[in-house]
Amino acid sequence: MKRAHSLDPARLRGAVERAAKDLGREPEVVFLHNPEHSRPGAEAMARACAVLADAAGAGLCGRWGVSSWDPRPLVNLDVPRPDVLMIRAGLLVGVDVLEAAEALVRRWRPAHVWGMSPFGGSTTEAAWEKFDPRIFLRDSESATPVQAVYCSAFRLPPVDAVAVGTDNTDHLRELIDALAYEVDDQVVREYRRLLRTRRQQLA
Repeated sequence: MKRAHSLDPARLRGAVERAAKDLGREPEVVFLHNPEHSRPGAEAMARACAVLADAAGAGLCGRWGVSSWDPRPLVNLDVPRPDVLMIRAGLLVGVDVLEAAEALVRRWRPAHVWGMSPFGGSTTEAAWEKFDPRIFLRDSESATPVQAVYCSAFRLPPVDAVAVGTDNTDHLRELIDALAYEVDDQVVREYRRLLRTRRQQLA
C-alpha cells in the first residue's frame, strides 16, 4: 500500500512509477491520500483519480483508491469508480464525518470500503477509560475493550476491513481474535441516534 498526495497528474504518475521502483514490485494498492486537504475542484479530483485508474490499468499497481480522513469536502465530487475507498471508522468518528463517509460510498460506489484509525492513534487514549465499549458486542463477557473498539469500527460506518498500524504481535493476535465476536446492531443504531440528537442540541 502506497500513498500519493499531489493532485498534479504528472507528479501522480511519477509517484506511482517511483513506488514500484522503490519497492522492487508493483504496489498492491496506491491511494490518493487526503485529497480534501487540497480542497480540489471537481475537474482536478476527477483528473487525479483517472491518472491512478490508468496506472492500475497499465499494471503499475494492483488497485487504486482514495483515503480520506474527512470526506465532507468530497461528497459532491464525481470520480472514476475507485477500487478502494479508505475512511476513518470507529467510535471516535463524529456524526458529520460518519454521514459524509456513507454519502461518499453511495456516490462513488467503490468496489471495497476500508476503515482506518479505529483507536484514534492509540489503544490507551483517554476516551477508552471513560466508558466500556463492550456494550457494542452481543456476547462480551470474554472480550477485551480493545476488541470491542475494533469490532464496532466495522459498523461505524459499515466497512469491509479495518486497517491498523502496529508491530506488536500480541496486539495483532488480539484483533484477529476479536473477529469471533458479533456487534449488536441495535446498540449501534441507538448510538447513532444519540449522535444525531446531540448534534441537534448543539446546533
